[in-house]
Amino acid sequence: MNPVDIALQGSFPSMMVPTRESVAPMSASGERLLIASNGVFLEISRAWVRLVRRLSSFDWRTPVPYGEAAEHTDLLCGTVPAGLVAQFAELARAALPNEVGAWIVWDSATGEFRLVTLPSLSHGPGHLHYERPVLRASECLIVDCHSHGHTRAYFSPTDDRDDQHDVKFALVLGNCDRTPSVALRLCAKGRFEIAQAIPQHWLAALAGEVV
Repeated sequence: MNPVDIALQGSFPSMMVPTRESVAPMSASGERLLIASNGVFLEISRAWVRLVRRLSSFDWRTPVPYGEAAEHTDLLCGTVPAGLVAQFAELARAALPNEVGAWIVWDSATGEFRLVTLPSLSHGPGHLHYERPVLRASECLIVDCHSHGHTRAYFSPTDDRDDQHDVKFALVLGNCDRTPSVALRLCAKGRFEIAQAIPQHWLAALAGEVV
């Protein structure tokens, strides 16, 4: 086999799902394909999360001699503190009418979260360009936050392009001159899953309630 293909398949392997036992989680960060009797699944492993999502199903019924796989999410970092979301809302309010960005990161060594402000290269009421910050070796990006100034929270085509290759939550706060509107989604290597409900403790913190 071509050496390039060997390297590519080593970095993104495929695994046949066993029929008589569960699939052991990946031992390191990365991605792999799970070939199952009920379709092809993508497994994503990070220090903070493990995701399994179906990529495709088979076009016709045929006996595939493998076990079944199922979609699931293991959030290994625990709950994101509402106080950090409220801190970002304060940054967004102070930046009005311009947009602003920040990351909520998690340290896998200490289990602690922190808010990292993003150095702005250019920003205005309708755009934001920033430098990606340098994190500690044990830190992971969990929530990529940006604001929409006075306008409502939503995900734009620019956001879709920016989030295409990341594994993270994306958070947008809009109407930042008052209790902000909120848009939240999980980004998983090009798949975007809009949150059907915003965590209640986040909403309470954004409304100024003690949580």
